[in-house]
Amino acid sequence: MIQHVDDLRNFIRTVPNFPKPGILFRDITPLLAEPAALRLAVERLADAIRDRNPQFLAAAEARGFLFAAPLALQLNVGLIPIRKPGKLPSATITHSYSLEYGTDTLQMHRDDLPKGARVVVVDDLLATGGTVEACCRLVEKAGGQVVGCAFVIELTELKGAQRLEMFHPVSLLQFEGE
Repeated sequence: MIQHVDDLRNFIRTVPNFPKPGILFRDITPLLAEPAALRLAVERLADAIRDRNPQFLAAAEARGFLFAAPLALQLNVGLIPIRKPGKLPSATITHSYSLEYGTDTLQMHRDDLPKGARVVVVDDLLATGGTVEACCRLVEKAGGQVVGCAFVIELTELKGAQRLEMFHPVSLLQFEGE
């Protein structure tokens, strides 16, 4: 166990050249493996978004779920899962979006979100912001109001926060190339 749990950076492992050469992968598994660090991350995320008064959190699979579920419990709000096509059993709404090389699609249940509900979108890491922006657009399509986005890690050089500026993103840790 690492003694200084108050510095969450101690629980982020940097893996060079993963998944391909030149990439510095920021691995959250050490944070997930240490209950005190995970608890602190969830508490800090809750503190960062509490004043947004969310009624729901929304998160895209899979790593976003790891933080959104305990965060929803901490804030006593509902959780809306956003998934790849074919993973949700009831009627869905869909949003397709562009990637660097192609497109992707996300879905959520059509009836999970009351009209006008205040939603914060949660994910483990903010890179370019494309997937989270798609989540925000899907929430809006469902009639929700996105009042924020929350992340454990932000890769600042990829400028995802600027892309999501209209959704008021917050992140606990920022990494620049390093």
